[in-house]
Amino acid sequence: MENIDLLINDLCSKNHNEAYKTFLFLENESKKSNITYCFFDHFLDMINNESSYIRIRGLLLIVANAKWDTDNKIEINIDSILSHIVDKKPSVSRNFIQSLPNITKYKKQLINRIRAELSNADISIYNDNMKPLVEKDISNTLSNLE
Repeated sequence: MENIDLLINDLCSKNHNEAYKTFLFLENESKKSNITYCFFDHFLDMINNESSYIRIRGLLLIVANAKWDTDNKIEINIDSILSHIVDKKPSVSRNFIQSLPNITKYKKQLINRIRAELSNADISIYNDNMKPLVEKDISNTLSNLE
């Protein structure tokens, strides 16, 4: 477990390449077991970070742990989590929106809430180049929600 502690700290490293490699490893491990679930609160803290890289890592690790969320931390923090459907960085929004079906696979009770948030998302903050991409992500995700 000590190695996981070190890896969790590396998620916020200024070396984005190393942090990204660490993220990929932890995301993969999270899909196989609940080994990172005990760090869920840390992932919640990450989604409020100024760095878009850290925010998306936190969001995607929350999604990866949906299967193991026996304490209903996703439900408890759903407002904060879903606020990133319209993140200040469209790249964060796009990655997060695309990942939402992985939450509803294990949290079917959130389908209607997520549908409503996606349907009501105000993406007017994005420039004209990004709006169609985010709209397409929303449309695709709405179609893929279980």
